[in-house]
Amino acid sequence: MDRFVYLAMTGAKHALQAQQHNSHNLANASTPGFRADLDQLISQPVSGPGYQSRTYASETSVGWDFRHGTMMTTGHELDVAVRGDGWLAIQAPDGNEAYSRRGDLRISPMGLLEDGAGRPVMGENGPVALPPADRVEIGSDGTISIVPMGQPADNLVVMDRIKLVNPPVNQLEKGADGLFRPADGAMAPPDAGVQLAVGVLEGSNVNSVEALVNMIDLSRQFETYVKALGKAEENDAASSRLLRMQG
Repeated sequence: MDRFVYLAMTGAKHALQAQQHNSHNLANASTPGFRADLDQLISQPVSGPGYQSRTYASETSVGWDFRHGTMMTTGHELDVAVRGDGWLAIQAPDGNEAYSRRGDLRISPMGLLEDGAGRPVMGENGPVALPPADRVEIGSDGTISIVPMGQPADNLVVMDRIKLVNPPVNQLEKGADGLFRPADGAMAPPDAGVQLAVGVLEGSNVNSVEALVNMIDLSRQFETYVKALGKAEENDAASSRLLRMQG
């Protein structure tokens, strides 16, 4: 009986955890530059006194999908997308540097260049700060130029340069905030080979249709395992009644 219960219990646990990962991906299907989480099942023996006669399934995240998302032309002067491989350097909520491909940039009321989530974009010497300007231009190499307030339209002044990096993806890990960081904790150096497309946004690499199908499939799996747990309880009750009748 306990084998039946373990099979149903671990199956339900796996389906629920997989649903959490799938729901997280689906919720970010429209987040620019989002990278989907990947998961898989691994076997975990039940430890304890005696022999390890039971093994249950454990669902865990095993990495991230680094495939590029679809490029969408917006024409907005502050929208940028990394061409090919590479990352934008962002100041994470903890104050440290992290990396993202989210390129829906904007200027805060304080003059800071931020991504769509309100996180400051890093320049050559820290977060990019801009004075009031009639126009802001971002070059393909990340150079930020402005036309100061009241100045002629051709009077472009270079203010800073967005820090663009390209660390090996197998050395990156994703935090709970959705940003990537080198596993060794070091900061990646600027890479002049990383180029930006301006007026373009990279979409999420989550396949919405596939995620919806997975959601339905995982829901049905969970229901099946819960029904199996109910059947195990019924069998246990029936066995107890038979034993009482024989006694």
